[in-house]
Amino acid sequence: MAFTSLQEFFAMGGHGVYVWAAWGVTAALFAASLLQARLERRALLKTLSRRVRRDARRRQTTDPAHSSRPMVDDDA
Repeated sequence: MAFTSLQEFFAMGGHGVYVWAAWGVTAALFAASLLQARLERRALLKTLSRRVRRDARRRQTTDPAHSSRPMVDDDA
């Protein structure tokens, strides 16, 4: 379908309100989906970072091989 003017294109033969509203809703939902994915990714990375730091601290306090204190040999 060819339009003779930009005004006619936006009017879409009298259906422009519905057509452009559908495009607007679609664009808004797409943008919301992208935003939600970015926020969830950021939260996941933050959670994983905290978990890695927590596990590293636990390993240092429970594993003598990773302890900063020198091991004392009682047999010497």
